[in-house]
This record gives sequence, structure tokens and C-alpha cells, in this order.
Amino acid sequence: MEPILEIKDIDKHFDISGSVLDQIKFRGGKLTRERTVVKAVNGVTLDVLPGETLSVVGESGCGKSTLARTVMGLYQPNRGEILYRGKRIDTLSGSAMLPYRTRMQMVFQDPYASLNPRMTVRQILEEPVRFHNPSLNRDEVKDKVAEIMLQVGVDPVWANNFPHEFSGGQRQRISIARALVVDPEFIAADEPIAALDVSIQAQILNLLMDAQEKFGLTYLFISHDLSVVEHISTRVAVMYLGCVCELATARELFTSPRHPYTQALLSAIPRLGGRERGHVKLSGDVPTPINLPSGCVFHGRCMHANERCKREIPARLTLASGSVVACHAVEEGRI
Repeated sequence: MEPILEIKDIDKHFDISGSVLDQIKFRGGKLTRERTVVKAVNGVTLDVLPGETLSVVGESGCGKSTLARTVMGLYQPNRGEILYRGKRIDTLSGSAMLPYRTRMQMVFQDPYASLNPRMTVRQILEEPVRFHNPSLNRDEVKDKVAEIMLQVGVDPVWANNFPHEFSGGQRQRISIARALVVDPEFIAADEPIAALDVSIQAQILNLLMDAQEKFGLTYLFISHDLSVVEHISTRVAVMYLGCVCELATARELFTSPRHPYTQALLSAIPRLGGRERGHVKLSGDVPTPINLPSGCVFHGRCMHANERCKREIPARLTLASGSVVACHAVEEGRI
């Protein structure tokens, strides 16, 4: 099966040096100019297959959201390629990207910040429909908006209300409606339930899964909640300091994690009843993405690290199970 989205060796770095005066430092008795660069995403390669949910997990600050925004064209990658249906899109201009805007949509973490507070729900939902479908008349646009509101569980009689008049869960439903109203085939969901109550999270998850089944959607799902990821995912990519350290099916990852960082993440999930996984306690502190460690970015916290881990960046290793792991210890058979 041909992937719907291909991410090839993507880097995304942010220069936070500030003004020229901020960059000037006094070092060793002389003035030097130093730049401060946050290396948010480093050499990420992923394929997303049609109809699947590929989840990206990891600690806060590991580059998950930056990856999603780069895929959607909100950030320009510093290196690498992004292909959609075999066509490279990361180099396209704004006008050339317009045909892809209806096919690729995004749901953001904070629904209140992502909705225009000065527009009613009707205006928020009608705007993309009118822009991408200029041939539709007023009644057709209104009917389409009412239909999509019903599908996400928001009564169309509230269409003239403003975002602040809704609860957090309702606002997120409206955000999902805005994504669905242009009939996309791919949605990047950036922690869409993180800001919601637990009871509302289940409703939004069910809504996303129902929409996927009904419309044949493909998801790039960003989350730090492993319980949610286990429930919704087809495959899971684990990120650490901007690098993908393991990629596997959800079943394989949660039953037989191979990378030490994945094992540590899964051991931290609270479990009631059943067999408990031995807790893995990591040593050391999380390095800063401004000064990445040499070699494997995880070696400073890994109990299996050796001298090779400190020198060499691990290559992607495809296992017999189909999982992909970037770890010298796995490659050498030490774990």
C-alpha cells in the first residue's frame, strides 16, 4: 500500500538568538557572536498509510507538535522532504498549497485559542466552505454547515453563538467540525483531548474514531497519554529529543517494547489489576534541545549505554516483527 504521507529525514530548528546585541558574548578575552538554536526535530522519517492512525508520543518538548505543524506547512523544515500522495509539498508556495488545504486539516490542542473569538460558529464553519467551494450557493453552504454540526454532536441552533459561549468539549467538537467541513482525507490532531476533562476526552475520542470510519480518514495523532494512544492507534512512533527511537504497531509496542526509552515510558503507566510491568527508573536529567548530546540522544539516561552509544548515532534497525528501533543495544543483542 502506498503511503498517503511520507516524511523523509526532516529537521526543524528554531533560532532564538535574538538581536545582534543579544548574540554578542565575551569569551576568552574577546567578543564573539553566538547563535542559540533549538533543535526541535532531528532526522525524522515516517510513512503514514491511508486509513490508519499513526500516533506520535513522547515527553513534553520532544518535538511532537513541531513535527505535526511542519507536516501541515505551518513551519518550513530546515532539511528533508515531505510528500503527500507522492508529490513533494514542503517547497510549495502558499497558492500552490491551496489544493492540499482541503485534503489536509489540523485539530489543535486548545480549541479556544484556535477559534476566532469575534466570529460566530456559523461564520467559522462557513468561511472555509465558501473559500474552497465558491460554486455553492448560500443555502447549500448553510445546509453543509448544519450537517457537519450534527455529525460532531453540536446542535445547529447554536450556530449563531460565539466560541466563549461553549464548554471546552463543545469547542473542540466545533474545531473538529471545522476540519471536517472541507471533506479532508488526512487530519493532524495535535493533543486534541489534552485540555479536556476525562469524561469529555472519551466523547471526543469516540467522535474522532467514528469520523475516521465514516469518512475514511487518516490521522497523525499527537499525544502524551499512552492509555489513549493504545486505544486509538494503528501504529505508534516514540520520540525523544526530536528523534524517533521506536516505531511499531500499537499491539507490538505495548506488549513487547524494545527501545529502553519506550520501556521506561510504558512502565510509568498506572495499572489497576493484572500483571504489573516492572518500573524502569531513568537516571540523569533530560538534555536540552539547544545542546544535543553526541551519539544517541538517550545515552545519558540509558542503563544499557556504552562507549559506542556516546559516539555514534544509532541507525534505524528493522526487526523481524516489523518494528523499527534506533538503538545500539538492540542491534548488538544486549537487550
